[in-house]
Amino acid sequence: MSTNRSTSDLTAHLGYWLRYVSNHVSQAFARKVEAHGVTVAEWVLMRQLLDVDALPPSRLAERMGMTRGAITKLADRLLAKSLLTRKPDPVDGRAQTLALTAKGRRLVPELAALADANDSEFFDHLAPKDRAALVRILRDIVEKRGLKSLPVD
Repeated sequence: MSTNRSTSDLTAHLGYWLRYVSNHVSQAFARKVEAHGVTVAEWVLMRQLLDVDALPPSRLAERMGMTRGAITKLADRLLAKSLLTRKPDPVDGRAQTLALTAKGRRLVPELAALADANDSEFFDHLAPKDRAALVRILRDIVEKRGLKSLPVD
């Protein structure tokens, strides 16, 4: 059955190109961090904790746009790798907080350097003004659409 309507080509969609680039950037970064024994989601959680002493899982869930159950699973994996500690909250003894171990604090800058290298690999060919424009446009989309969850996969 044929139609009179024109069917757009996949490559006519901006979303196609965003996903195409995003997949390649994300997969390359995932390979880099996995070589250091962590997943991208684990790296994101660890990076969230670097600048604070400790946070409750509920606060991490809010910051990352994830469920508390998902945070608990990530935390359990990082605990098993000795990259994270779980302690009673000093204010509310019934609650818990998560914090990086010394080993975790040493690993985060190494992983951040991998993120920087991955960005360079994919985007250094862009002129600084084009790179800044791309970041501005993407941030505008995030703001206008109210996007909250951090990219972890």
